[in-house]
Amino acid sequence: MKTSTDLHRVDLNVRSETYDYRTPMKFGGRVVTDVTVVSVDCHAESASRAATGLGSMTMGVAWAWPDASLGDATKLDIVVELVGRIANAFSDSELTGHPLDICHQMIPAREAIAKQLATERGLAQPIPDLAVLLAASPVEAALFDAHGKAAGQSSYALLSQPHLQHDLSHYLVESAYRDVRLGDLISDKPVDTMPLYHLVGALDPLGDGDLDQPVGDGMPETLRDWIVRDGLTHLKIKLNGDDLDWDVERVIRTHRVATDVRQTPADGQADWAFSLDFNEKCADEEYVLAVLDRISQQQPDALRCIQYIEQPTHRDLERLPAITMHRVRQRLPVVIDESLVNLRSLRTAIKQGYSGIALKACKGHAEALLLGAVARHEKLFLCVQDLTCVGASLLHSASLAAHIPGVAAIESNGRQYSPAANQRWMAEFGEFFEVRGGQVPTRMLSGPGLGYGDDPALSL
Repeated sequence: MKTSTDLHRVDLNVRSETYDYRTPMKFGGRVVTDVTVVSVDCHAESASRAATGLGSMTMGVAWAWPDASLGDATKLDIVVELVGRIANAFSDSELTGHPLDICHQMIPAREAIAKQLATERGLAQPIPDLAVLLAASPVEAALFDAHGKAAGQSSYALLSQPHLQHDLSHYLVESAYRDVRLGDLISDKPVDTMPLYHLVGALDPLGDGDLDQPVGDGMPETLRDWIVRDGLTHLKIKLNGDDLDWDVERVIRTHRVATDVRQTPADGQADWAFSLDFNEKCADEEYVLAVLDRISQQQPDALRCIQYIEQPTHRDLERLPAITMHRVRQRLPVVIDESLVNLRSLRTAIKQGYSGIALKACKGHAEALLLGAVARHEKLFLCVQDLTCVGASLLHSASLAAHIPGVAAIESNGRQYSPAANQRWMAEFGEFFEVRGGQVPTRMLSGPGLGYGDDPALSL
């Protein structure tokens, strides 16, 4: 049944821009020094009006496609081309309806396009699922943003009947979700504020003694400086995963710097929240347990600050023998990130001992909504992370986090590494990129569409 908010024509255009990082970022043994941002403009019509939606995403191929046999420049070129081909397929499809239904129907086409491109490029292996999701993500975001703007409402307010006809069983193909509605699990309004998770990269100086080559651009240079300026309370610590001494010392030193700046309250409650990100580098569960044991012995206050652990081992959950997380889960929540590409991967991860998921806007807005709803319905640990997002991609990630109940904090890594990419958004959303009091004002993302409005670059 058609509704007045259905989209009945879409036309998508793709553009890109590249920015250097002000300082290198290291994760999972890889060092990244710049970022390419792909934006998609979606000109769409509903029964009542036309609107232009915006989707934007950082093309993090080092994360989405870590195959060492191909250079990053080659992978980036392929993924950017894939964005364009997917956008053209959406434009040519003549599909109508709710963006969730359009995105769901386009999954086979998206996969076929990726397969064809891999063949044309002579790739020995298929383009990874994660890279395909990354390429589709700005297209999906543009569609959802246009849908809300055409209706003059938040896109999140259009996830319930009569705007969205199907229940979740239609998309998840699981009878347990019959009569379960997406709009009952995703909030139509953002929370007012959310704490910000600040990234402590493996190369980032913690204090002045670590600062060998100052950037000298007037921004904070060390973790201590960032804490003082931004009033941080949440820290995401990148670890090596294959160097026990270094990893333990990194957590303890981070805790020491943090608590030197702001002491633990007299009631003894942890005043900091840490997440530990091993970026798939741990060989097994025993390594993670050894890190936790060593921290417990040397600095138990630091252990009490750890909120959750992210993706300790390889993303391939089908690899044998399977590496489980049952014992880690008994001590702290442990979530999948790189492993999470669909509902099947989530089901496999839960069987292997994982207790939750890390959602990312870069895996597609439709996928994030559906898996976020599953996590809520099944009471899994849930967090939302970015991909060193900048500009509209960061605002999209924050909007997603602010509308999914149970998400405790958001990430905003791009403000640390690529502030130039945020400049045109500073006038309206400066508090997302220059944080004060450790919080971001997510209530600002309550406008039509995904909440961040139009790209200021298009009005210059």
